[in-house]
Amino acid sequence: MAVNLPLPIAANLKPVAGIELGHAEAGIRKADRKDLLVMKLAAGATVAGVFTTNRFCAAPVQVCRAHLEGLRISGSPIRALVVNTGNANAGTGEAGLADANATCAALAELLDCEPSQILPFSTGVILEPLPVDRIKAGLPQALANLKPDNWHNAAVAIMTTDTQPKAASRTVLISGQTITLTGISKGAGMIRPNMATMLGFLATDAKVSQRVLEHLVKTAADKSFNCITIDGDTSTNDSFMLIATGVAQLDVTEIDSPEYAALSAAVIDLSQELAQMIVRDGEGATKFITITVEEGASVEECRKIAYSIGHSPLVKTAFFASDPNLGRILAAIGYAGVDDLDVSRLDLYLDDVWVAKHGGRNPDYREQDGQRVMKQSEITVRVKLGRGGASATVWTCDLSHDYVTINADYRS
Repeated sequence: MAVNLPLPIAANLKPVAGIELGHAEAGIRKADRKDLLVMKLAAGATVAGVFTTNRFCAAPVQVCRAHLEGLRISGSPIRALVVNTGNANAGTGEAGLADANATCAALAELLDCEPSQILPFSTGVILEPLPVDRIKAGLPQALANLKPDNWHNAAVAIMTTDTQPKAASRTVLISGQTITLTGISKGAGMIRPNMATMLGFLATDAKVSQRVLEHLVKTAADKSFNCITIDGDTSTNDSFMLIATGVAQLDVTEIDSPEYAALSAAVIDLSQELAQMIVRDGEGATKFITITVEEGASVEECRKIAYSIGHSPLVKTAFFASDPNLGRILAAIGYAGVDDLDVSRLDLYLDDVWVAKHGGRNPDYREQDGQRVMKQSEITVRVKLGRGGASATVWTCDLSHDYVTINADYRS
């Protein structure tokens, strides 16, 4: 079960004018499950994304990058996104690229547009051929299901080992205009996205220029999906897409405008919620852990230390066991790679409990206080480096027996 994560309610997910969503049961990996999603966009929509840094990136990631790059040259807008679960189409070579392009061509024919105006996404098992004929056969059903209020079904259709769909909405008032934002995400394992998450899609009805949207998606990813880790593995398929349909009257054309600042805050807020949902639903997770590193010389070194703590199997298993074996955190800080770190200036807190003072055990620390915090389902680790004004936060979870079981049985 996910950690303090309520199920999304379909009626609470707000339609975004200018985008329709349709799903199908294409039998890509398993029968009788939603596994294919189409998002059809208004003609004036703009789309921007960030993708995995894994050099073994999946075929759909390569095609998406090429189509978005082509958009800059041709000016032809993206008309639809197509997502399948059950098969990642990664590690599939030239055949995988051909299958991703064939998927785009099939949907483009149905929508009467160019294949380059389609963005494909896949998630699931790596190193297996994509059953592209099943996807093609399922596309008409997905198009027949197109509806603006289909966000809940969309969230279900992109799940893999997720225990529940992940979706949320916002409405904000900007310059007198009511702006709607809705997003979905998926992911539960292979999560240390060095850019985003396994899959995330966020739409708003604001009108945003391509240049501004590209800046915003990178900013939002850096403050949300770039700040999560479950197991330290970066997926081959990570993609986070930001869609601005342009139906609302708000027009954001400058990064230094008040309108951009307000829209950016809303996008980042929703992105953080979607990213944290992934951690809360981490494979086998029982604890949601916030790691904040403060008083660093740079954000980069603060993140480096936070990730070192969040990736440590010894730290994560101690959290699972509610064992205040907190020397493991100090060790993870020490090997994070900040070579000139003066540990004699370092303080460590576990929620309200001051554990380490000036690099050593706080004389007032009592183990029962540490254990009290470790038993909580939500825990904050706070590290003060005493060397500057920078800070960074990472969200992670514990490592349980179920993580091994889920990943051992994933393909069976």
